[in-house]
Amino acid sequence: MQLKTLLLSFTLGLFSVTAIAGGGHDHGHSNTPVNQVTAKTKATEIIASFVKRNKLDKSWASITASSVDKKVFKGNPEWVAVFINKNITDIKKQKLYVFLTLGGDYIAANHTGN
Repeated sequence: MQLKTLLLSFTLGLFSVTAIAGGGHDHGHSNTPVNQVTAKTKATEIIASFVKRNKLDKSWASITASSVDKKVFKGNPEWVAVFINKNITDIKKQKLYVFLTLGGDYIAANHTGN
């Protein structure tokens, strides 16, 4: 009986870790394209999530995307949202690029745009 309880607890624990893994871990990307406004909203939500998890400085929380455009990388079209934060002293870190699928799912974010 204790073994069954232990196995059940372990199995439930695995599912709960998967449930809280966060954005960027869902491999079932949406196939329905979103428009530019929705892509901007989703990218802004991603920035807010990074700030909340202390992945980005709090000053990023008030920054809106300066542009959101469709670009093609390695043959795949994506949304690219560009955020510019003049409060960051390192000039190379003032621009943040958020990459989304055309369906609006998070792909990556970086300061290089590549």
